[in-house]
Amino acid sequence: MTSTMRFTTTRSITPRGILVAACLIVLAALAGWRDRQRIRPRPVAAPSGVVPAKRAETASPRRGPRSVVPAVPGYPQAVEVHLAPRGDDRVTTRLVQLCQFRQRTLVGVQSQDVDCGEADWSARRPLPWQVFGQGEYIGPERTPRVDAYYLRPNDQLEFVYRFTQQPSAEPYRFSVGDELMIESLTAPELNKGDLIEGRGLKIQSDGTITLPLVRQVPVAGRTVDEIRQDLDERYLRYYTDPAITVTPLKTNTQLESLRSSVDNRFGQGGLARQANVTPEGTIQLPAIGSVLAHGLTLGELEQEIEERYLERIGDGVEITAVLLQRAPSFVYVLGEVPAPGQYPLRQATTVMQALSLAGGWNNGGNLREIVVFRRTADWQLMATKLDLRGALLGAKPAPSDEIWVRDSDVILVPKSPVLLMDDFINLVFTRGVYGVVPVGVSVNLAKLSSI
Repeated sequence: MTSTMRFTTTRSITPRGILVAACLIVLAALAGWRDRQRIRPRPVAAPSGVVPAKRAETASPRRGPRSVVPAVPGYPQAVEVHLAPRGDDRVTTRLVQLCQFRQRTLVGVQSQDVDCGEADWSARRPLPWQVFGQGEYIGPERTPRVDAYYLRPNDQLEFVYRFTQQPSAEPYRFSVGDELMIESLTAPELNKGDLIEGRGLKIQSDGTITLPLVRQVPVAGRTVDEIRQDLDERYLRYYTDPAITVTPLKTNTQLESLRSSVDNRFGQGGLARQANVTPEGTIQLPAIGSVLAHGLTLGELEQEIEERYLERIGDGVEITAVLLQRAPSFVYVLGEVPAPGQYPLRQATTVMQALSLAGGWNNGGNLREIVVFRRTADWQLMATKLDLRGALLGAKPAPSDEIWVRDSDVILVPKSPVLLMDDFINLVFTRGVYGVVPVGVSVNLAKLSSI
């Protein structure tokens, strides 16, 4: 008995599928060629100060005595073992590290190990890995990130006031709001003010006081002797010997007014005033008004404020500027990343750290041409391309393109050529030509078998 069975398979092969398959084959061939060309890592070098293995010239038993090599700081203690192969009189001295040492030797690569270019894993050597600092998880103490912090808009500051009581070498000059008493030993009718009651002539807002016969007399900004001499000269027209005496009753009124304006002892506490750097780069403080702060350090700002208070009020004001909170900084990551968007910069951040904030990178992202856009000091746009593929894939331990990002930097991970080609084929053929005129190629395979 003979029966015939017929199996028919129909599959449509589009030009897009052919192009994609060809591209994948070419990329696989290139990847295999790169793997074959990769340089194999060199053996780990011995730490500096440790004698390397060498051939001995004299005969020795198969295993000779061990000689201890001086310990190298940060590395396990090592010993030299003399070995002789079976049937060979030559002796080999081999360096052996003691595994019982409490700290493990780790090898790695530092960016300073090469003078030019990037260091790869073939340059690895033993490194003193200090994982933790004294009771902290931040590692050993490092150099400061910046030499000086320069203030910028939206920085939040606090100014602590200290009013000193130190004597001044300069004579006191009266200001608006002060009170003084005028007396005459020869003409009691000229007396103004009462020392017992503490009442005197108050200096008006125009800097003058009013006296009989001479009317308004300017006194603001003048010393006691200057006012006394001026009044004696004025009253000589009416008296032979006026004998005027000027006695201060109430002084430093502007200083007391400043003290009252910054007194927070019943609120937040202390004599302090908080201020934010405005978009135009200034701050507002009592008695002196607007002060430019943008681009200054805290020390420079303290000096500027104290000089203004000295000019406006006089001695007796010391300022301490405290940076409460820095202006927010952001980096923008977009392109072939899982979570593109805006991310805050809470500390010094590199490009790879910024990519980790965005979740890494998508399959097909072009890590060889990562673009970083940046604004200069005069708001001009500049850009650069970074090659971080080797570092992100673990092949380059010290990439030279790993740079620090700044505020408002834009990091773009572009698409790889394969994704660009796939998008082109999808837009032109799938959605374009074949979306209007569907064309397909059918292949029928038939197999006949008899039993």
